[in-house]
Amino acid sequence: MLPLDPQADIGRRAWVTCPNCADHLDCVTCGQGRRCRDHWRYLLSNTGSLLHLQCPSCTHIWDHETGFGATRTRWSRPVSGPEDR
Repeated sequence: MLPLDPQADIGRRAWVTCPNCADHLDCVTCGQGRRCRDHWRYLLSNTGSLLHLQCPSCTHIWDHETGFGATRTRWSRPVSGPEDR
């Protein structure tokens, strides 16, 4: 198990499903699509709509593309809309 990243800060959280431990599956609040007080993830950083996350339960680190705001191109640079592509 990895240690927590030095950038992990409880003040920067995201409510995204962990692809490693799926600790949210038995939670009624998470099942309703609401923000649970227990099943959040550390938001280590972001680049546009790409989030860099760590799960506090299993310490797994991964990237999650939200698709909100600035999206990513195949060259991995943020673009703001169709006119920029």
